[in-house]
Amino acid sequence: MRSLISIIILLAFIPGISVDSQNSQWSGQLSAWGMVNDTHELPLWMGGRWLPQFNYQLNPESERLWDFEASANLNGAAGAAPFDRYSGDGQIKAYRLWARYSTPQLEIRGGLQKINFGSATLLRPLMWFDQVDARDPLQLTDGVWALLGRYYFLNNANIWLWVLYGNEPPKSWETTGTALRRPEWGGRLQLPVPRGEVALSYHHRSTKAWALADSLVADATIPENRMGWDGKWDVGAGVWLESVYLWKSETTEPFGRQLMLNTGLDYTFGIGNGLTTLYEHLLFAYGTKSLDLKNALSFSALSLNYPLALADGLSATIFYNWNSQMLYNMLTWQHDFSRWSLYALAYSNPKTYQLPFQAQEQNLFAGNGVQVMLVYNY
Repeated sequence: MRSLISIIILLAFIPGISVDSQNSQWSGQLSAWGMVNDTHELPLWMGGRWLPQFNYQLNPESERLWDFEASANLNGAAGAAPFDRYSGDGQIKAYRLWARYSTPQLEIRGGLQKINFGSATLLRPLMWFDQVDARDPLQLTDGVWALLGRYYFLNNANIWLWVLYGNEPPKSWETTGTALRRPEWGGRLQLPVPRGEVALSYHHRSTKAWALADSLVADATIPENRMGWDGKWDVGAGVWLESVYLWKSETTEPFGRQLMLNTGLDYTFGIGNGLTTLYEHLLFAYGTKSLDLKNALSFSALSLNYPLALADGLSATIFYNWNSQMLYNMLTWQHDFSRWSLYALAYSNPKTYQLPFQAQEQNLFAGNGVQVMLVYNY
């Protein structure tokens, strides 16, 4: 069914098809990139992506608005070790496909959508439903099939409620997939406090069994609960905390109990055009029935952003794994035209890429290399 939906979306964007309505909008993004990686088994890579998007609104002048979004993700990449080996892959899939009803204080959105929240930026314990890499210039992430409701109070407090269905593969930090035909559900309450805001989040799902004990059958499912707390304050510098505690019942999985704690701060120094610095530290402890600090993992991340000119920017991001003592480095230069953007990335990472919270596509960035990407937004 999802493949069929993707094909329908693709056909909708064939040039020549148009919607004669002032309430509709066609837009999209085209990107092409090339990469050289001297430590990869296929050192030369090229790829491209097209994200066509269609938006439509009903009663745009009314306070009670219906709107729709449909977009597809058409992408492909090919690698080569001249003139010996070649490899290529591509896919067509739905990227976003949702309908929304909204008023000045209420939003209800259903379909394939992006859901993200939290205070952290680089090392995010609350990255439950997305895979956004802060270093990715395009900030791409697959969506989830969900029904999401949000209500905004007049004092800037807000409450979220969601139900997910049909998202069986593991998402983000998840170590096991979601049980087939079992809905996931949860919510979030966000409150204003002096100089900032705090929030409490909860999510429940039924997971597939990691390892089967004698008392379990092959199709066993295990309840999983996650409780998250985060807060962010402006005290001259921006400071934040973000934590998640996860627990499963009746499991032999080594990740049956998890605690993730992130602390961070950012500050813009008055150096030249302004140097924005962001630092985060993440502690990840886990165990079967209780937390075991002997299994704890520690990561640090540092991000530096400096505007060279109105249309040029330079950024550097560093991750450090304290357990394996591995350092991940990326330097990015960006130049913006009216509709075009040019990116040049240089990176130096371990050959064994061990950042579990990043998308699998990032394995192309294992080792040392450079990438050039051209992006057109229309």
